[in-house]
Amino acid sequence: MSNNMSVSLQCIGLSKAYNQGPVETKVLNGLDLDVQQGELLAIVGSSGCGKSTFLHLAGALDTATSGQVLINGVDIANLSENEKAQLRNKHIGFVYQFHHLMMDFTAQENVAMPLLIRGESAKRAKTLADAMLAKVNLSHRGHHLPSELSGGERQRVAIARALVTEPSLVLADEPTGNLDFDTAEQIYQLLRELNQQLQTSFVIVTHDLTLAARMDRQLRLVHGQLSSIETVAK
Repeated sequence: MSNNMSVSLQCIGLSKAYNQGPVETKVLNGLDLDVQQGELLAIVGSSGCGKSTFLHLAGALDTATSGQVLINGVDIANLSENEKAQLRNKHIGFVYQFHHLMMDFTAQENVAMPLLIRGESAKRAKTLADAMLAKVNLSHRGHHLPSELSGGERQRVAIARALVTEPSLVLADEPTGNLDFDTAEQIYQLLRELNQQLQTSFVIVTHDLTLAARMDRQLRLVHGQLSSIETVAK
């Protein structure tokens, strides 16, 4: 964990409920969380417990019923939709279980896309994309389409895309969920290495207790709130 204990993500009394006719379903219920800069945090929980809902709220992709989400001290409730989009592009990276790459674009073009959206020149975007692909050991695959890559390679491209903007926070939803053991181990080692190099905070939602145990901190999401859990040795 970083010695700089500034907070990348803060959730205060975060609640989310969905209404279906007269029935209200509470998914998150007064959740509190501080994620320090450079921290690797795992959140575990059973299917349907609200992990994805939490990530959508933390990533400014959805609106809470009540409570606050602060990214680097900025309350996202005070931002317009355009300002939220700019905040996501500048400060937040997303990694999903299914890589969500654009299949008609090369690995390099996929990684460069967030920079192009930001307004970087094509030349600079490609230069930075190549540098990030090198960090994930995919320099030799930059001009390949996703269909020409293995599952592990696609996930590494997705991680490179999430990190190319040098965000302060990466939100990862089951990043090793579809990978075999050896490939999942490679992805874990990569996340740890990039975390140490870039001091990016990672919030990793996973059902994999072995992966969770290797993070700096582990929390369990149950009944809409987070609590500490006992883990095996890292």
